[in-house]
Amino acid sequence: MPGLPYDTFTRRLLSGASFFWKLHRRRYHRTPAKAEIAARRARFYRDIWDEAATANGGHVREVAGQLVEVSCADVVVRVRRNLTSLDDPLTVAMADDKPLVYRLLGERGIPVPRHVVCAADDLRRAWGFARSLSRPCVVKPARGASGAIGITTAVATWADLAWALAYAGAFDRDVIVEEQVGGAVYRLLYFDGELLDAVRRDPPTVSGDGRSSIEELIAAENRRRFEGGIASCQSLIKIDGELRHTLRHAGRGLRSVPAAGEAVLLKNVVNDNRREDNVSAAADLCAEVVQAGAEAAAAVGARLAGVDVITPDPSAPLGEAGGVVIEVNAAPGHYYHYYKRDGRVPVATLILERLVKVGA
Repeated sequence: MPGLPYDTFTRRLLSGASFFWKLHRRRYHRTPAKAEIAARRARFYRDIWDEAATANGGHVREVAGQLVEVSCADVVVRVRRNLTSLDDPLTVAMADDKPLVYRLLGERGIPVPRHVVCAADDLRRAWGFARSLSRPCVVKPARGASGAIGITTAVATWADLAWALAYAGAFDRDVIVEEQVGGAVYRLLYFDGELLDAVRRDPPTVSGDGRSSIEELIAAENRRRFEGGIASCQSLIKIDGELRHTLRHAGRGLRSVPAAGEAVLLKNVVNDNRREDNVSAAADLCAEVVQAGAEAAAAVGARLAGVDVITPDPSAPLGEAGGVVIEVNAAPGHYYHYYKRDGRVPVATLILERLVKVGA
């Protein structure tokens, strides 16, 4: 734009693109399908805590709406979906602050991705860091974004980075630009430092039939998920910035028609996966990885914590394998532990059992 310095023009462009993504997000969250999926997820949490109370000789009382009180012996836990009274609001807020979590983990020697924190419209600083890496990077909101919204992976070019900054900037004014570490994503669930379960979470895909476009395949998969209920998935596949970028990175678009039987990676982030994409992994973890996860939870101060690890080899320490901890969730989801490809681990029951044992 004539008459405007480069940085001013860039910032205005990124601000406009971020506004577009804000509108897109609002439209998605207002759909009836989204509301029904959210209602199913809320019922899932009520059901697992009913199960936990029954198994431990307790009971559940509805307080207000989705807020329930689980009582057993002298123990009382309040629950609203995946948020519990086991951790105070300050701890939950700390876990939500990704730059702070990375600093706390780094101070303990826990491997985290190389990264930089910058304003969402500071393309110059972000690109300077991205160019210093020998691999693609990930761009994500620094704070306040749950469910992997606003994240773009496999960012390798200046244009990709500008687009990713605008997307992340729709959810927070600060972003993290970090190296993309190779390997699978593992969710490790801890309570008071004890590992309750670990799940490998594979990313969402669709399989081509030789006739349908990727957009049609996604629509068919979402219908299957919707009809299958909570046992099928806890979310539908969202056509968001990460999905569009992942397809574009592979030289495809929503109108592309994959060959019959061809698996199409939709996103690198795993939050929109399905039940079959969650695989038991506790037996695959070496003692050092389990310890690193426990130390990550302790660094944040979370009694109940879901620690996300990326590593190419969970049987080796993170430092040796090139793995990292990418997140500590102080309000972790429980779905992946109940609904996965190979059995279930009733983590709510285990949590309540341990609370009754220690009396707090």
